[in-house]
Amino acid sequence: MSDTTITALATTLMHTPWAGEPPANGIMPPTHREILVLEISTRGGITGMAYLQPLAGGLATLEACMREMIAPKVLGRDATEVEGIWQSLWKSTYWLGRAGVAVFCLSAVDIALWDIVGKRAGLPLHRLWGKCRDEVPAYGSGCWRGLGRDGMIARARRFTETGFDAVKMQVAHLRPWREDVANVRAMREALGPGVEIMIDVNMGWSADTAIQAGRYFDELDVYWLEEPVVCEDFEGYRRVASALRTRVVGGESHFTRYDLRPFFAVPSSPILQPDPMRGGLTELRKIAAVAETWGLTIAPHLFHELNVHLLASIPNASWLEYMDWNDDLWVEPAIPVSGRLKPPEAPGHGLRFKPEVLRDHRVGGFEAGLERAA
Repeated sequence: MSDTTITALATTLMHTPWAGEPPANGIMPPTHREILVLEISTRGGITGMAYLQPLAGGLATLEACMREMIAPKVLGRDATEVEGIWQSLWKSTYWLGRAGVAVFCLSAVDIALWDIVGKRAGLPLHRLWGKCRDEVPAYGSGCWRGLGRDGMIARARRFTETGFDAVKMQVAHLRPWREDVANVRAMREALGPGVEIMIDVNMGWSADTAIQAGRYFDELDVYWLEEPVVCEDFEGYRRVASALRTRVVGGESHFTRYDLRPFFAVPSSPILQPDPMRGGLTELRKIAAVAETWGLTIAPHLFHELNVHLLASIPNASWLEYMDWNDDLWVEPAIPVSGRLKPPEAPGHGLRFKPEVLRDHRVGGFEAGLERAA
């Protein structure tokens, strides 16, 4: 029996240049990717890994929280106490937490612990949790508004030419909504009726604008309208959903099942998109279970290389969001084939950063161990 006592936590902070053109989405900085890598080591020699990609800065803030509020409460615990550690971190950070930085850090610990448990059991996470399917459908994401109409269509065609039958394009933020309608119409004409088109507003509209634009989208056979309003505006979600035939979906900016509760109380959004950085894999599994009770499906936000394990192990899986912007970071990148992704069979989540990426792009980090804590 391997001793799973947690003896060390270590972080690596990275500024990693974009492998290609930076995302032209009007939201993220164009210079580099910011990533925090967490490694949790056990006395028996098993190490679990997790990572956070905050998208809009905050690495030093995340590290400070990890060092001060998280590491002292994790060292010395048994790594198989995944639920117990989640609850301890949730309660001990409650006054400063319930969302934001504290939950991001909690989530990284949770993901790393599941990696350890899977490695200890010799099982990939989708089998550890009870496999439900062999592969998961994925849509090609990142047809950014800033690419312009022709650029968005060109990126969408790169996906469809490799077998994807669904793509997602961005609206709002950069240009007026009528131009977005024209872009969606051009995308539908370019791709034809056999490809699903998802529309992502990234919280860029009011409910009124979303309804006005959405009535045009209704005529263009759009698969869903995502995050049409700011995440706190649940009444706006309901107004938009009641006014349109197109599905209205969301959830990526909400933290834990508690923040998602209004989606269950009034289930007007048939697909929820929780983010693993906002509660960890433990929380995503709970959200999926509650969602199934209400007849809702799950299409998690980003991080397809992690989320494939979740969707391969639940009955109410919807879509994986395939974003190719991190494929260059992994020893074995998770790339869908013909629009479908098979979960890996390596124990744990199966992800490994390339050693040279960790070495060449490190800008900081810390290590805390039992001896240091003592």
